[in-house]
Amino acid sequence: METTITLHVDGTEHTLTVDTRTTLLDALRDRLEVTSPKKGCDHGQCGSCTVLLEDRRILACLALAVAHDGARVRTAVGLADGGELHPVARAMIDHDGFQCGYCTPGQVCSAVGMLTEAEAGWPSHVTDDLTAAVELDDAEIRERMSGNLCRCGAYPNIVAAIREVSG
Repeated sequence: METTITLHVDGTEHTLTVDTRTTLLDALRDRLEVTSPKKGCDHGQCGSCTVLLEDRRILACLALAVAHDGARVRTAVGLADGGELHPVARAMIDHDGFQCGYCTPGQVCSAVGMLTEAEAGWPSHVTDDLTAAVELDDAEIRERMSGNLCRCGAYPNIVAAIREVSG
């Protein structure tokens, strides 16, 4: 069965007809040719498909496109402001937070979402004081980014980049 949906991706509105079983990731990559989110595991385990949906991070491979009709989706490309990289993306470059780069768009989106969550005071599994403001030390950053895997092992540099931006 097919249905028509509208997605607002990186500031551009797209109307498309999709099979109701189409994931948001497949709609982005295969139908809209938005290749920033990557298909890694296709099971929600690696985080390379992470995008921001209504400014909250999600795994696009686990989300059905029809469930998000009318939603605003931002990818790592959409985080840039004109020709200027988002501060998280800039810090990833400055700290060499990538090697092959396959996971980088998902890492960037996840970091941006994670910073928003921390700013809102959402605790994580390693948060010591649930009543205090969240302090993004290395343990907090590692825990909050644990859903994003890097096959190259650039984790120390990714953590350093996020620490700099959280600053």
